[in-house]
Amino acid sequence: MSFNLATILREPRREHPDKPLCHVNDLTFSYAQVDELSGRVAASLLRLGLRRGDKVAVQLPNLPQFLFTYFGILKAGMVMVPLNPLLRAGEVAYHLTDSDTKVFVTFELFAEEAAKGAAEVEGVTTYVVNLPGSDRRPEGTRSYDELFRAEDTGDIEPTQADDTAVLLYTSGTTGQPKGAELTHFQLYMNCTVGGELFGFAEDDISVAVLPLFHVFGLSSVLNVSVRYGGTIVLVPRFEVEPVVDAIERHRCTIFAGVPTMYFALLQADLTGRDVSSLRVGVSGGAAIPGEVIRAFEEKVPGVVILEGYGLSETASTTTFNISAEQRKVLSIGKPIWGVETRIVDDLDRPLPPGPEHVGEIVVRGHNVMKGYYKNPEATAGAFRGGWFHTGDLAYADEDGYLFIVDRKKDLIIRGGYNVYPREVEEVLYAHPAVAEAAVIGRPDDKLGEEVVAVLSVKPDAEVTPDDLVAYCKERLAAYKYPRQVRIVEELPKGPTGKLLKREIKKELYG
Repeated sequence: MSFNLATILREPRREHPDKPLCHVNDLTFSYAQVDELSGRVAASLLRLGLRRGDKVAVQLPNLPQFLFTYFGILKAGMVMVPLNPLLRAGEVAYHLTDSDTKVFVTFELFAEEAAKGAAEVEGVTTYVVNLPGSDRRPEGTRSYDELFRAEDTGDIEPTQADDTAVLLYTSGTTGQPKGAELTHFQLYMNCTVGGELFGFAEDDISVAVLPLFHVFGLSSVLNVSVRYGGTIVLVPRFEVEPVVDAIERHRCTIFAGVPTMYFALLQADLTGRDVSSLRVGVSGGAAIPGEVIRAFEEKVPGVVILEGYGLSETASTTTFNISAEQRKVLSIGKPIWGVETRIVDDLDRPLPPGPEHVGEIVVRGHNVMKGYYKNPEATAGAFRGGWFHTGDLAYADEDGYLFIVDRKKDLIIRGGYNVYPREVEEVLYAHPAVAEAAVIGRPDDKLGEEVVAVLSVKPDAEVTPDDLVAYCKERLAAYKYPRQVRIVEELPKGPTGKLLKREIKKELYG
């Protein structure tokens, strides 16, 4: 079956060519403009001699050029390889080599490091997107503007529905990052079903502050909005003021973010600011505490926060709470249309519902990747028994709602008892002084592991570690409460704003 994901751009362009597809600062690009400019990129890539299925790596923040390049790659029948702009030279070289990249697009602010990495890889041509008014770029690289020179902007190359459209590298928490192969059909289905979950409409305007190189931003923000003919407001980096400015100025209706973004907005002074246009807040990437949901909805009347769950390997959304009426706070919801999930034990046997039956989430359906690129062993290990194994621990209730307990690797085993960090974090977030919290395991000679909480507190809050230990002791079983609390100014975060527990452990215990 012939199908190209770029169809999600072409169809709304036919219906309303002059409608804004994206705003960024004082610039606006219509559907017709994005269609034309991405068509020029596609034609230029083909004229370079690249062929269908060749890889083009893109290392850009949330800029219009990301959209032109993404849809240009798709139109040319090639494969997009999104890369984190913060990668160092050695990491860039690894990704370009492992993905067999032929063309690499990067940004001026990262170009020196990116060019060093690209120089280690034979046969890669590097293009640099410059800042306005600048033409500075490393020796041996080319200007991104060259990709606009082609006059042909018309055809979309035919691809098969199961051809790889995006090669998305996992975070690499265990070993080197692996490239998840996501197809045209999988990404189309995920944005189509995803938009239906909260009634995305043509007049919706989304804040695109999640990095578009991440599956959450790419599939659940950009693809959803374009698929339904909506508009996005590009915010290159999460900061409270620019996000609130974007919501006010463009009357944004949808905000998608990770929990740390909601924490920051919750703590901000919104006096005199009008964010009443917001109707839905989508949360994912990590578990959002119930206390944060309740407090945010009180602070921003009219908005409902709906939590979902997904992975790079599942093209983003796997489960979701579809409405305020049907959601269950603390639950990641039910499987989306066309997707099945199970909770299984260590022998892959299905577990019955109930919080006493915690097991691993396994998934199958239209959203699950083809496999890990050039890594048959990892693919076979992840797809045991025909189901994709997520590595996430959860239980299901009698109604089929899933409740994440923790990542399998984050589980703390203290004296033979399982301690799930999220449960302890929920208690800490209910304390009025706590801003952000992460619970980790510390090696212990007697118990195997000890429970440790690392957290930051709200401005002007007066609380001691002993106070917080006592607070948890009153609310948790004896084996669960943290014996040690460490208060820090700020917790380390990844590019999406997700708390990095592995970095916390590394800083504390090496």
